[in-house]
Amino acid sequence: MIRKATLIAALSAALLAPVMAVTPHQAAAKPTANAAQRQTASVSISSITPDVPKSLTDQITFTGTVRNDTGSTLYNVLIRLRYESQPFADRTTMSSYAADQSLTTLPGSVSSNSRAVIPSLAPGASQRWQFTATPVQLSLRSFGVYPIAVDVAPNGVPLVAQRTFLTYAPPTVPKLPSNKLSVALPVIDQPHRGTDVDPQSGKPLFVDDKLSQSIAGRGRLADLATIAQSAPDSVTWVIEPSLLDDLNAMAKGYDVKTKDGPQAKPPSAAATQWLTTMRTALAASPVVAVPYADPDVAALAHQGLDTQTDRAIKLGGQTVAATISPNTKTNINWPPAGLLDADALDLLSVSGVNTVLLNSTNLPPQAPLTTTPDAATTLDAVNSPVTALVADAELSRMFEPASGTSTLLSTQRFIAETAMIASEPGQTRPRSLVVAPSRRWNPNPTLVTALLKTAERLPWLQLSPLDSVKPGKASVPRAGLTYTAADRKEELTANYLAPVKDAWSKSERIAQVFQNEEPSRFETAVLRLTSSAWRNSTRTGRAVTKLVGTAVDAKTAQIQITGEGPDQPRTLAGSNGVVPISVKNEMEAPVELYLDVKSDDPELLTVSLNPDSRTPDTRVIGTGQITTFQVSMSAAPDTSGDATVTVQLMTADGQPYGEPQRLTIRTTGYTGIALVIVGAALTVMLAAVVTRLLRRRSERKLARAKSRESETE
Repeated sequence: MIRKATLIAALSAALLAPVMAVTPHQAAAKPTANAAQRQTASVSISSITPDVPKSLTDQITFTGTVRNDTGSTLYNVLIRLRYESQPFADRTTMSSYAADQSLTTLPGSVSSNSRAVIPSLAPGASQRWQFTATPVQLSLRSFGVYPIAVDVAPNGVPLVAQRTFLTYAPPTVPKLPSNKLSVALPVIDQPHRGTDVDPQSGKPLFVDDKLSQSIAGRGRLADLATIAQSAPDSVTWVIEPSLLDDLNAMAKGYDVKTKDGPQAKPPSAAATQWLTTMRTALAASPVVAVPYADPDVAALAHQGLDTQTDRAIKLGGQTVAATISPNTKTNINWPPAGLLDADALDLLSVSGVNTVLLNSTNLPPQAPLTTTPDAATTLDAVNSPVTALVADAELSRMFEPASGTSTLLSTQRFIAETAMIASEPGQTRPRSLVVAPSRRWNPNPTLVTALLKTAERLPWLQLSPLDSVKPGKASVPRAGLTYTAADRKEELTANYLAPVKDAWSKSERIAQVFQNEEPSRFETAVLRLTSSAWRNSTRTGRAVTKLVGTAVDAKTAQIQITGEGPDQPRTLAGSNGVVPISVKNEMEAPVELYLDVKSDDPELLTVSLNPDSRTPDTRVIGTGQITTFQVSMSAAPDTSGDATVTVQLMTADGQPYGEPQRLTIRTTGYTGIALVIVGAALTVMLAAVVTRLLRRRSERKLARAKSRESETE
């Protein structure tokens, strides 16, 4: 009686337990902690050999494991291989089957030789199982994708099940079209540096040290390098350039910003090795560079930062070409989240982009379809037509399923999906398919490698580079770019980008004052502030923006007006004269600029710059040197006192450098009354001189007369 009661309790607990979720489509349904605690048993399928049977007599071997986590012994555990003889009608039905975890809707047929009984299974114990069957025994008669499941039923009561797909491909079927499959694998991270160089140490300054963890062990970037070493040469790699710059900087030694100040890090051998591995592995593979730092192109287009995208595209191509592959392409763009609107498309078009890789929600078919549309279509843009490649959402999800998902189940699903696409009715021409996992994915190297190898050998697929996909006769009409208010809300905001725009403008001026037009040392730092990575991390983005902005201001101040402070007046002697204004260069290289001086009250004081020439008085100021501009000024008559002028440093091409500065000009001795007084004084002095001369002349005459009189006597 005690044993019977225990068995009843165990079976009751089993019947109340939910089905264990282990298919790829459970990525969206994350089990809660309570649900995980209620799991009572699990069954897994570990192999199906061959994965694509081709003959009615092929021996198909199914193996797997059942595990008891109920806390009590399970008795008379029945394990069954279940199947249906009718193939799926379409991909929608397949998705519904995979998502359905009900035990009552499992395939209804059970082969007589595809069942086994485990007399007892202790708590925590697991047991391997194996079934062998032929397509004939499973009633597979024609090409197609069939439902397969394995369930566990203690004492005949279903407890848990595992669903999967089996694709049957007999040679008697009419030849299927060989669809072109392009796989784009992203190597995109977030920026990790603030300024390129710490002004104190002269080394790169990183805001965190997460990158060192990502390239080591089972880090995300380390896994990507593992995939790259075995991936077919036809796989297209989409690389973010600032990541390569960060790793190159780490390889030479760097500083990490901490609350206690910069912390020095030695040269990273792991960074050097990662770059070497990727350069070697991708030597023969197509490589695409996203714009430098992966900017939020839509936000830049909407907030008036148009020039940044073109510069980021050019700089990105140069960086990836120099580091990974000289044949790097920049004409293909994969926007953040695979989404863009007409403004962003136009901005990319004028920057040389003629192909964009998009999310399927961004460019849906014009009318609902029961078949899979071709990936390629054409969009109108301001510069020229642009090819749009739409990634297949289901196939892309196969490359990054939920954590813990079986590689086998994902591979079987991938085979099934591509086979169903190839056999869809009404498709007489090969189509193009694109796989594009999420741009900052965390890949499973075993799974991705297995899927790529599977794609290479399936007869209904032709693995091809991304740039080979072009719109053709198989293209279907698309509804146009669909960019929602929710999509717009995800962009970097105007408030976030305002200080970024200010830092960009100032950094451009720094570059423009150098006599040899060397690039701004802040260009890459400011471009990193526009990264789409800050969409979900604006707090970090703002902190980095403040760090870069402070450095830009400090650099800008290395060219400044010297002499008296802005509150100290400068003297203009007379009504017309010159006032010297000196400029000091503390930059590391000669600079070229001129002064623009404007009177704040032209009725009191007028300014004349370089009156003998129509061109500005541009000067070259050497490192550590001071040059003085003689500024001509004229005071109005009958006035006295102080006047102010605004002084602005200007680049040689006429752009303002730094902030304008107000100077006080003190005028002296230039009023009309003063001139009258001086004139009167001169008259009095002249009269006195004349009077004295006349008096002396009279005295001399008188003296001579007296002398003659004396001689006569």
